[in-house]
Amino acid sequence: MAIDIFWRIPTHGEPSSLRNKLQHRGDWSQQQGDHVVHRGLVAGGGDDGFNSLDYIAEVARAAEISGFHGGLIPSFPMTDEPWAISSFLARETKTFRFMIAFQPGFLNPVVAARMTASLQRATGGRALYNVITGGGGPAQLWWGDVAPHDDRYARTTEFLDVLRGLWKGGSFSHHGKFYHIEDGGLPEALLGQEFPEIYFSGSSDAALASASKHAEYYLSWLEPFDQLRDKFNRVKERTDALGRKIKCAVRVDIIARATEEEAWREVRRGFESLDSEAIARYKAFVGMSGDSVGANRQRSATPKEFKSYEEFITHRNIWSGFSLLRGGQTQGIVGSYEQVAERLDDLVQLGADAFILASTPHLEEAYRVGEEVLPLVRGHDERVIELRAAG
Repeated sequence: MAIDIFWRIPTHGEPSSLRNKLQHRGDWSQQQGDHVVHRGLVAGGGDDGFNSLDYIAEVARAAEISGFHGGLIPSFPMTDEPWAISSFLARETKTFRFMIAFQPGFLNPVVAARMTASLQRATGGRALYNVITGGGGPAQLWWGDVAPHDDRYARTTEFLDVLRGLWKGGSFSHHGKFYHIEDGGLPEALLGQEFPEIYFSGSSDAALASASKHAEYYLSWLEPFDQLRDKFNRVKERTDALGRKIKCAVRVDIIARATEEEAWREVRRGFESLDSEAIARYKAFVGMSGDSVGANRQRSATPKEFKSYEEFITHRNIWSGFSLLRGGQTQGIVGSYEQVAERLDDLVQLGADAFILASTPHLEEAYRVGEEVLPLVRGHDERVIELRAAG
């Protein structure tokens, strides 16, 4: 059975290690207030002409060479626009697939259908979606979105209804709560393109209902395995009831080294390099309010007060302090190459059919994980799995 394994593309900039807080690779550097300063590849250097686009192109090529199926192009207030980045990376790679993260509420479905069909035509069908609906609270207001939680998911469902209707060709009309389309359709030259696979994120009942109708893959952050198994079973039951089948995927950060001791040493060094600002950001995150069920579950799995990195160890090789070091999701996998592969196998056994992996720095770690971890992942049986990867 094929397992799709993607890599994350760091469109938000990154440091050279979890210990180095200066995001100097390319031209993104998040200072106070998220101001952007231009820097070269070398820490502390001036503008040497090597910018963030050059760097993420290197990351995408490294992931392609190393056997990853493609890459997630994240979408946050501090990132470049994923649709534009995907178009750029299409010319820098050969078979690498682009998982475009976007919130349907901020994009007209007719425009999205045209953009996607154009990208599929130009790249030979290398585009796919990470559909996100938003976590509410201040983060959602940044986008100018005031829709209540369940309305956001209803809007996402209707958006995908319209997009699929347009994709079929011919004249399409739709009269719904959020969209009104009269005799819409794609240009003749864009018809017949492969419809993008949909990876769908969200943990609430409203999210699962929307995912069961439209997604090929239900995508979750790493959570305690029992919780993940429950979520996977719930969305599969809903999908079965609709006469469809759905696969599941896990997005997870990893730290993989030749030995477990080396991996935990990397965590300890990152933890010991924390400054007061990083700790304040972390405490603001765990204390943040919002209506995202998934984000709230992530926050509940981390300590609010701590003195040691060991307080974040929740299970063998599972560490819940990643958001403390680099922001984003809390839980990740730490261990030797063999142990990281074993934990990925464990996730396959409980229902995962795909992964989005990440590690800092993304360039060097794409080679390391591709060469040292992916060949050890076995999946559902005793044979080394077929990685349905690029190349």
